[in-house]
Amino acid sequence: CKMKCWSLAVGHQYTSLGTQPILCSSIPGLVPKQLRFCRNYVEIMPSVAEGVKIGIQECQHQFRGRRWNCTTINDSLAIFGPVLDKATRESAFVHAIASAGVAFAVTRACSEGSVTICGCDTRRKGPPGEGWKWGGCSEDVEFGSMVSREFADARENRPDARSAMNRHNNEAGRVSITDHMYLKCKCHGLSGSCEVKTCWWSQPDFRVIGDYMKDKYDSASEMVVEKHRESRGWVETLRPKYTFFKPPTETDLVYYESSPNFCEPNPETGSFGTRDRICNLTSHGIDGCDLLCCGRGHNTRTENRKEKCHCIFHWCCYVSCQECTRVYDVHTCK
Repeated sequence: CKMKCWSLAVGHQYTSLGTQPILCSSIPGLVPKQLRFCRNYVEIMPSVAEGVKIGIQECQHQFRGRRWNCTTINDSLAIFGPVLDKATRESAFVHAIASAGVAFAVTRACSEGSVTICGCDTRRKGPPGEGWKWGGCSEDVEFGSMVSREFADARENRPDARSAMNRHNNEAGRVSITDHMYLKCKCHGLSGSCEVKTCWWSQPDFRVIGDYMKDKYDSASEMVVEKHRESRGWVETLRPKYTFFKPPTETDLVYYESSPNFCEPNPETGSFGTRDRICNLTSHGIDGCDLLCCGRGHNTRTENRKEKCHCIFHWCCYVSCQECTRVYDVHTCK
C-alpha cells in the first residue's frame, strides 16, 4: 500500500467510532478489493480508521526527536508525501505500525462489544493456575489480525520487490501484537483480597508495540532484489544483502533502499528538513543539537511558562496549587 488508503485516518468522518455510517465509495484511495472488504465489513471500518490513526500517532511519538519525525500532510491522499515512495526503513516502520494499529483497534472494539460481528476469543485458553480461573473476555487478536491482513495487504499483490517488502513488514507489525499478549487478572475476595483471580488474555498498551517496533526499525535488515522467471512471468524477491548476518525473521523489518538524511527540505524525497526544530542541548543522541541540526548550529531563546506549583493536599480530599512562572531555554536548529 502506498499509504493513500491510510488517508481515511485523517478524514473527519472516519475518526470516531460509531458516530455515523461509513460510505465506502467516499473513502479515497481504496482499490477494488479494499472496497469490497469495506462493504462486507462496514461495521468495523471506523475501527480500521481508528487503528491507522493510533499507528500514525505512535509513529510521531517514536520519531519525535529524529530528523524525520513522521510528519503528515493533511491536504494529500498520500499523507506522508513522497517519503514512503522509496523502500526505506521509514517505509518499513510506517507499514508495520499502521498494520499493527488496525489489528489492535479492531481487536479492542471486538472485546468491548463496539461491533457485533466479533467478540471474545473463546479458543485461546490454558490450564487454570493455582488460585485463579479463566474468565473475562480474552481479546481475539486473530480476528483483528485477519482484518488488518485483508485490508492492509489488499494492494500488495504484485510480483515485485516492493509488494514483498510491504507484506513482510505489515505482518511483522501484526505478529508483534500476538507476541506481546499477556495474562490479565482481576482479584475477587472479601475486602479486596485476592483469594480468587479471574484471568484472560489481553493486548498490551500500544506504546509497548511502538517501543518494540522502534527497536526493530533500528535493527532492520537491508535486503537486495532478485529477479527470476516463473510461469506467470518475472517475479522479484528479496534476500539479505549481507550473508554473514542472521537472516530476518517474521518479526524483523526489512528494506532495500537507503534513506535520505532529512537535513534539508527536499520536495522530491518529502524531507521537510530540521530548521526550527527543537533540539536537546545536553543530549549526545540524534535528538541533540549537534546531530538533529546536521552541524548547522542552533539558536536559543527564553520562554516564560505558567505552571502549577506549591501544591498542598487538604484532608479530605482536594489539592490546591499556586501558579508560578518559570523561565526555560528553548534551543532550535538553524
